[in-house]
Amino acid sequence: MKRILILVENLPSPFDRRVWQEATTLRQAGYEVSIICPTGHGYELRHEVLQGIHIYRYRLPVEAAGAAGYAIEYAIALAMTFALVCKVLFTRGFDAIHACNPPDLFFLIGGFFKLFGKKFLFDHHDLNPELYEAKFGRRDFFYRLMLRLEYLTFRTADVVISTNESYRRIALERGRVAPERVFVVRSGPSLERMKILPSDPRLKCGRRYLVGYVGVMGRQEGIDYLLHAVQHIVKVSKRMDVHFGLVGGGTSLDEMRQLAESLGIAEFVTFTGRIPDADMLAMLNTADVCVNPDVANDMNDKSTMNKIMEYMALGKPIVQFDLTEGRYSAGSASLYARRNDSTDMADKILSLLDDADLRSRMGALGRARVVNKLAWDYEVPKLLTAYKVLWSTTGSTTRRQEHQSTGAG
Repeated sequence: MKRILILVENLPSPFDRRVWQEATTLRQAGYEVSIICPTGHGYELRHEVLQGIHIYRYRLPVEAAGAAGYAIEYAIALAMTFALVCKVLFTRGFDAIHACNPPDLFFLIGGFFKLFGKKFLFDHHDLNPELYEAKFGRRDFFYRLMLRLEYLTFRTADVVISTNESYRRIALERGRVAPERVFVVRSGPSLERMKILPSDPRLKCGRRYLVGYVGVMGRQEGIDYLLHAVQHIVKVSKRMDVHFGLVGGGTSLDEMRQLAESLGIAEFVTFTGRIPDADMLAMLNTADVCVNPDVANDMNDKSTMNKIMEYMALGKPIVQFDLTEGRYSAGSASLYARRNDSTDMADKILSLLDDADLRSRMGALGRARVVNKLAWDYEVPKLLTAYKVLWSTTGSTTRRQEHQSTGAG
């Protein structure tokens, strides 16, 4: 029986939905699976076994806020991860490392253990160079460093999993990975998890409509644009019948609460912070419209957002800024506001709230698209195929491909 060790730094398992779906899928396919990840709220145990999967967690003593903070966080995470990798090696063992970014540093661990015959699969979750630019607004030494680390990660990997076609092109062009080693495995929602349930009118706080959001509260998520859209709806359009339920935690949560206060709209917005799945589902099932205010930038334009497909799985019509992968995912299930235009987003939200038939049609189209094409069940064969190719790779084959690719560049 093959043994897989999954490395993830930015979220604990099983809270990280994509990682947990991959882990349980591999376990069901007959693999032994271990995960190394940080602790988090509700996931403080350093070791536990869930559904036959061993989870090893470490505590991060710092929460990154700036470039220096991220450097410290990632250095600590890398050291703690390596220590736990050694622990797993001498207890449960592993035949392959499945590394999820950010950060693009796990190639150091993967490359080290490749010297001892272990396989290394890179699961490409985020475009770190674009993410750095989105957070800090510059292309400096650290941006160029991000590009270099990304390249080294691609070159070290035996197989690459991309979350969409945009990421696959990055692997082929920037990473110079052989096409037959790159597989698109989308983060499709699980229909067992994203269940359509009765609404809870209490979540509307006495108002007629509820607009829902679930996701991270960070700078590139555009929550400030959404709050300015709320201000337009309340102060300019004079609509007092709409409430907004925002689910999720993150480094900008307190800042966004303060912004809502300063804009005079705090009574129209509920910030839940990170909450259990049952409460998140209650909010989304109650919502009349769901929103995705992700900032229009290179990072978000190329990224597939889990929240969009989760909205669709619940049959909810969507309003979002017009981004390439967002439009691919949602299609006709969404209205598309002009990029980074909070007023246009507000107008699109109101147009949907005032047209029940359109909401119903769009919600049905989104639900059907998930059921017939985008659900996680459709990604399972692709993940297992990637692993079939992983086991077939040899050191000589990988080095030969690297030499040919580098020469072609």
